[in-house]
Amino acid sequence: MRRTGIVLALVVVLAAAVPGLAQAVTGWTAVGSDRARPLDESQGLATVVRPSGTTIHYTGVATVDVGLAVQGWNHVGDPGSAQGWYVEPYQRDDRGAKLFRVQTPDGTQTDYKHALEPWEASNNSFAAVSPDARWLVAGEWGTMDRLLVHPMPGVAFTDPAQNLPYASAIRLDHQVRDVQGCDFVTATRLMCASDDPDGSLFGAIKPLLQVDLDGPLSGSDVTGHVTSLGRLPLQSGCGGTFEVEGIDFDERDDTLRVIVMSPSVCIAVDSKTWRFRQQ
Repeated sequence: MRRTGIVLALVVVLAAAVPGLAQAVTGWTAVGSDRARPLDESQGLATVVRPSGTTIHYTGVATVDVGLAVQGWNHVGDPGSAQGWYVEPYQRDDRGAKLFRVQTPDGTQTDYKHALEPWEASNNSFAAVSPDARWLVAGEWGTMDRLLVHPMPGVAFTDPAQNLPYASAIRLDHQVRDVQGCDFVTATRLMCASDDPDGSLFGAIKPLLQVDLDGPLSGSDVTGHVTSLGRLPLQSGCGGTFEVEGIDFDERDDTLRVIVMSPSVCIAVDSKTWRFRQQ
């Protein structure tokens, strides 16, 4: 009995000392991970399903388009995709317009710009395309009670010479912090990856969030009920601050992927794209 007690005590100590062991997300089981390269897989990912084939597109600091960078759009976020459409969100540092680079299912590429609303943060952290490909959900940085909705460029809004308008919001019933990516699982559910370093909102840092809408997107505000499913895995050979990045739901096999970049020099050797399946 004494030996068992000592073993249990050691497990508790190890779980507290190693963040990845302390908690696990609920409702989803980690089924494996793949190394995430820091240069071209460090921002986000999206599964793009087209008649010509299926690919997983990653974004990273080295995938920023040079032509856009010299014009001021120097950061690319977590991309999104639905029905063969693919969207990369870009931002700039001067409170200039946000930019969404859109690929049609046949690969044609067009840039759409969105002038900031007076109350809108300049961050363009992610793009999530609704399952019907009619709406584009975008995210800001910091502590927020909303997600922004635009008509899907190239589908519901087709003139790249005009300003891509703000259409509506997903009004969250609980504040979120530093959301790096969201993706639709159904027409009324999004999964979101939060890089929240504080933990005061949900009792856990770096949580996986579930957002349930009170109805499909239609151009009017909808309420989103936010549930924290617990802390994402934080496992590395280095100690320090991890960074949770983008998220993707692969509808082919119901795999959820979340990028977690490792601290310090380990960012280059053991950053991971975690794979989850719903329990």
